[in-house]
Amino acid sequence: MAKSVKLADIAERLGVSVVTVSKALSGQKGVSEKMRDQIIALADELGYVQPSVARQMARTVSYNIGVLIRENYLGGYASFYWQMYQQAAQSAVERGCFSMLEVVNIRMEKEGLLPKLISENKIDGLIIIGELNEKYLQKLTGATEVPILFMDYMDRNQKFDCVIPDSFYGGYRVTDHLIGMGHKRIAYVGTLGATGSITDRYLGYMKALIENGLTTRPEWVIEDRNGKDGNIDEENKLVLPKEMPTAFFCNCDLTAGILIKKLKSAGYRVPEDVSVAGFDDFIYPGVCDIDLTTYAVDISSMAHITVSTLIKKISGEHYRKGTQVVDGKLITRKSVKHLR
Repeated sequence: MAKSVKLADIAERLGVSVVTVSKALSGQKGVSEKMRDQIIALADELGYVQPSVARQMARTVSYNIGVLIRENYLGGYASFYWQMYQQAAQSAVERGCFSMLEVVNIRMEKEGLLPKLISENKIDGLIIIGELNEKYLQKLTGATEVPILFMDYMDRNQKFDCVIPDSFYGGYRVTDHLIGMGHKRIAYVGTLGATGSITDRYLGYMKALIENGLTTRPEWVIEDRNGKDGNIDEENKLVLPKEMPTAFFCNCDLTAGILIKKLKSAGYRVPEDVSVAGFDDFIYPGVCDIDLTTYAVDISSMAHITVSTLIKKISGEHYRKGTQVVDGKLITRKSVKHLR
């Protein structure tokens, strides 16, 4: 997409101030007719569009928005990302745009096969939900010039714009709530490094412990998934420690639900014997039979911001660059017991 023309571009070409250009194009006094004619002629030649007109065009023009999600985020229980896509698709429709989903499978990542959305030039902009293999991501982003936005993933190299939930302070608030409920022996459940979100939530957990003068133990940082594909491994992970904490903070509600099943199989009652809290406020039906204390991710706001920002990028409007962090809220339910 061609670079949008700004007032400063016209001013520089004619050797006048931006204020002079603005007055000429808006019909204000203070500019000679000769200079006004020159400014208007150059503006037309360069294809300058006034911001108000650009915004109207953005509202009326329909764009094709591609969405990529790694297949493991949609398989099994992981419907949280399917809900995220649905919200993004709904936001696109509300703005008169079309959304097209393509799933990136293991073979595509391994062999470096580009999605058809990109190889067949079907889209005007692209949303990538969740993480992709870094090497594959480099090839993918290097193969297209369409605007890209990440959702629920932060690019550590800061090359791309991102919209993410507040994992760090969300993790902090859940842990601080457990401490406020009298718990001092708190475990964290999540494979560190598997995703940026899991690590951020752990760091929030550690901040709450440190501020309250508490410590954790290596055996109380419990893995829940394998590092190979990022899938939750019910059989080989989620191993209960020999010395039990009084509460577990899990990196997501799905992990919390599976952990509760394991605790019950081992003879522990939730929350009578041990408390459990999660993160995201989404759990697949049937995984957990107890109302779970959690930190709700505001998926609707994330989708709205993501789609709105991407449309601005496509249309050449000014937009907020970098990483946008969307706050959520703590929801207290029956899975956490108050230790008196």
